[in-house]
Amino acid sequence: MNAQVEVVAVAARTPVGLTAESSAASVRAGICRYAEYPFIDPRGEPVVVSADRLLEPKLEGRDRLVPMAQSVLEEIEAKIDQKILYGGKLSVLLALPETRPGFSEEDAAWVADSVAARLRSKTSSARVEIAGRGHAGAIRAVEQVVRECSESRDNLFLVVGVDSYHHADTFMWLERSRRFAQSGIRNGFTPGEGAGCLALISAGLRRRLRLPQLAIVRGARTAQERLLRDSDTGSFGVGMTQAVQGAVAGLDLPREGVDELYTDINGERYRSEEWGFVALRAPSVWRSARYKAPSDCWGDVGAAFGALGGVLAVRAFARGYARGPRALVMAGSDSGLRGAMLLQAPQVP
Repeated sequence: MNAQVEVVAVAARTPVGLTAESSAASVRAGICRYAEYPFIDPRGEPVVVSADRLLEPKLEGRDRLVPMAQSVLEEIEAKIDQKILYGGKLSVLLALPETRPGFSEEDAAWVADSVAARLRSKTSSARVEIAGRGHAGAIRAVEQVVRECSESRDNLFLVVGVDSYHHADTFMWLERSRRFAQSGIRNGFTPGEGAGCLALISAGLRRRLRLPQLAIVRGARTAQERLLRDSDTGSFGVGMTQAVQGAVAGLDLPREGVDELYTDINGERYRSEEWGFVALRAPSVWRSARYKAPSDCWGDVGAAFGALGGVLAVRAFARGYARGPRALVMAGSDSGLRGAMLLQAPQVP
């Protein structure tokens, strides 16, 4: 029998807010932080991106990831007593960018080492590992948490997703691939950046530690899509449908349909068409085909999305503006990894 996994704290740092609360409030208000960035496109014009307002433009790639990751860890430290946070077994599961120009495997290892070095000053019992890559990486990490809690591991888990497209080599790669939203590119996206963190724990340990229950993880599942963006046909939604159906397997459908959907749709036709096929393949899952795509506010945040989508759902539960008690976070990595995470509002005592 699977152990119930619960969210006990959330954190965020995005172009629209420096905390989970401010980021979620800004997205709800529709605040957009798109602005010109000091990088020149092929037409000789500055590009438009969504950037962290506290980071200098001269910082690139991995050097932007570490301060954002540290920021969400500091926010978690402010929300969970450090005797609890660092007094027992702590596992930090990172979701980082996939390998691309401007971000290498060596960069990924460097980011993980930097996070581990920070934690070593706090505790000797923390485990840091790269659990997922790309947009769906944090959902793969949550899937791992569910599995480990089912094996009776009494750990506190921090799922941290962090990404930034802001590197000259990454920008040029996006331009060559015609994915950078610019004049003459119909299906591009606006590069963003950010970090999110979900603090997760088994229900039994949460009660013993007297931590708040912010949401219940009803399911988390990943799958692999074989028709990638360079395929002749585009995606027919097979992999994402498998992930969604796995995440909602415990629901009594259609009675317990998904009330709210948070998706990483970013303006690229490939992602929008994939969602259309998923909606058709699993019609009983959705109470409505409406979705929230926060890339309109903070750009495409890459590997940060899975965690940040969870932050938005948790804050909607807390503030009482969620359309219902069940929210699904859905994301797809360029490599074909697809993920879906189902969160449920906390139970009323």
